Amino acid sequence: MPVREFLSVTEALDYLSPGDTIVSRRASGSGGCINSTYQLCLKSGKFYFLKENSQAPANMFRQEALGLLALAEKFPLNVPQPLALGKEGTRDFIIMEFVQDSPKGKYFWEEFGRALAELHKAKGSELFGFLNDNYIGSTRQINDESDCWTDFFCEKRLMFQVELAASRRLVDSYITKGVEKICGGITRILPEPESPSLLHGDLWSGNYMSDEEGRAVLIDPAAYFGHREADLAMTELFSRFDSRFYCSYNEVFPLDKGYSDRRDLYNLYHMLNHLNLFGSSYAGSVRSIISDYL
Repeated sequence: MPVREFLSVTEALDYLSPGDTIVSRRASGSGGCINSTYQLCLKSGKFYFLKENSQAPANMFRQEALGLLALAEKFPLNVPQPLALGKEGTRDFIIMEFVQDSPKGKYFWEEFGRALAELHKAKGSELFGFLNDNYIGSTRQINDESDCWTDFFCEKRLMFQVELAASRRLVDSYITKGVEKICGGITRILPEPESPSLLHGDLWSGNYMSDEEGRAVLIDPAAYFGHREADLAMTELFSRFDSRFYCSYNEVFPLDKGYSDRRDLYNLYHMLNHLNLFGSSYAGSVRSIISDYL
């Protein structure tokens, strides 16, 4: 069911909890690095999570809501429910179910690993991509559907990012020609999966949390159907998840031989995106990955 849209946060809250009023609005540390986020407490004692952005693309939160709904259908643990969308003045907003960030439970990593494996095993689409384009950070993520993973990854992930970076004069010929050369021989590096998996799409340590039961919660997705290795690779890019996570994942859905040789190529997409989002300080990391695959 589509998430309803409103002209103000007050109007949305009155729909969600008629006659209620906000008694506190506390800044929250979760919700991504490009948004303002708040914990809303209402007079009734209900809590909601509010995310706002005055510079976001017009449909960014709508696409986030679609990603959350898709993940909630397949992920065995917690995904916050999107409850309302809208625009108030210059600010786009999304209101979601509030999840209290809490200490990890004793078996947090084992349960998280198994749950992600179950998400990746679940049937959902015969094509790679998604119903709509969405966003990874504030960068548009192209999700035109394809029946070929390697074509999709090259065209809609690597080449889109490098062309965007070139338009912003963030890359030199080594990077552009290097990515083109890698894509020209991509089938020698990346396998075609048996079937597409629903991916979180941006699964680093800032995009999960622990709920009141100490179990994993997925937040801030850039969801699409792709090769599951792309999700696993992202978990190792900045700060590798706990080893128990990978052991438990492999018990449920063992990774194919050679994954570690492909991991950095998947992460080239994310490093190119960071180059586009945050500037030339990421160019060296991009060149380093490219050199490994030339």
